[in-house]
Amino acid sequence: MRSFDFAPLYRASVGFDQIADMMDRVFANEAPQPSYPPYNIEKTDENAYRISIAVAGFTDADLSVEVKENALVVAARKADDEKERVYLHRGIATRAFERRFTLADHVRVTGATHADGMLHIDLVREMPEALKPRRIEIASGKAAEKDVVDAKTVN
Repeated sequence: MRSFDFAPLYRASVGFDQIADMMDRVFANEAPQPSYPPYNIEKTDENAYRISIAVAGFTDADLSVEVKENALVVAARKADDEKERVYLHRGIATRAFERRFTLADHVRVTGATHADGMLHIDLVREMPEALKPRRIEIASGKAAEKDVVDAKTVN
């Protein structure tokens, strides 16, 4: 088992505790991850991504795409009409699956398409204005003069 010390990260940064917790979970889970169905994650633009999952043999009705608590959950369950078929060789797996992807903050699913045996899920990272870089004006070394308002006393 691997052990990492995140103390230097905590000394030099603020707000990265979620990343350290996620790293701890990843390294603690030494179980092999399922490889079915195969998928790709690609960066299509500076703030856009696409997940492509091979779902040969599944229809739109068999597939489910949901976002729950910063996780994208893709699941498929084939209808039970396979009992009527007799296979001499069955090489196309259509077994049920559930695949989870952890989404970073401010990543939103914009759509999903199913064509030619591939399920494409498009995502975009939308940074709020408060998190975008902004320039801070630096005041000169002189003490800033404050505006004085003349006030009249009221009896």
